[in-house]
Amino acid sequence: MDVSESKPERIVVGVDGSPASLRALEWALREAALTGADLEALHAWEVPAAYGTGMVMTLPSSEEFEAAAKESLARAVELATVNDPGVRVLQNTVAGHPARVLIDAAEGASLLVVGSRGHGGFVGTLVGSVSQYCVSHAPCPVVVVRDLTEQEQES
Repeated sequence: MDVSESKPERIVVGVDGSPASLRALEWALREAALTGADLEALHAWEVPAAYGTGMVMTLPSSEEFEAAAKESLARAVELATVNDPGVRVLQNTVAGHPARVLIDAAEGASLLVVGSRGHGGFVGTLVGSVSQYCVSHAPCPVVVVRDLTEQEQES
């Protein structure tokens, strides 16, 4: 097969606005710049379940949640591309559980990049972890980028 006929590789990165996801986005940008891959930055969003003890809650509409997700993603991409690595970033917001949305988006990708807040161990098992789920279920290799520890931030 002629290399010029093949599709460029695609890297998918999960971005939720957290410091860990911003580091994952920065890592994915560098990798895409090095490999010539396309980069898809993905923000998954969910409308939280409303429950309580007879209290009436007014939740924003799904359109408002989606608008907030788009704004958060655009801000993250803007911050990460300040030094302009020359990578075109496709920005997508998708309604759904983040882990499942990322797994679906990773179909056909060469790499999935996610951030980890570094809880690990028991906390990760107790509350679940998007990064752990992605490592176990992704159809492609996964890179987990850890957030800086307090000690690393001080140095």
